[in-house]
Amino acid sequence: MYTGKTVKPCCLCGAPDVEVRLDLPPRAIQLLKHGEVIAWQDVVGEVSIHFCANDWKTVTELVLEVGMSPLSRCNVARASFDLREDFEAFTSRTVDEPDHRPLEQRLWSESEAVLAGETDYPPSERDLVEARIVRWALEDTDAPVARSHADRPSD
Repeated sequence: MYTGKTVKPCCLCGAPDVEVRLDLPPRAIQLLKHGEVIAWQDVVGEVSIHFCANDWKTVTELVLEVGMSPLSRCNVARASFDLREDFEAFTSRTVDEPDHRPLEQRLWSESEAVLAGETDYPPSERDLVEARIVRWALEDTDAPVARSHADRPSD
């Protein structure tokens, strides 16, 4: 049975054993290494990237301590996502181009809550890293949700 995205190797080094998955908005594809070859507008749902244990430690330090995004070093070929054409081929029907605004708004709101500490449980290190990367990706790609929050103080 088709269940959607699959676990891919580490997006940085290609190691097959991964420990952490981050879910990003489709716009983030533009920021990934070799991402210019993918029509991010045709992605259905989230884009997932995976990290092995060694690279996760580096990513955590880079994001939480240095304040830099690792996306430019992550290979888009190792990202997991569904393209609209794949969906159409599977279901034998045509669908409209995906509207990413609801997904982007949800991811923005979730990251905002994590970064503000407004969650039921204290956010994990993974949650904090994902929240910052989601925010940076939406801001760097000039997403409408980021533009609408531009006047607010941010992380």
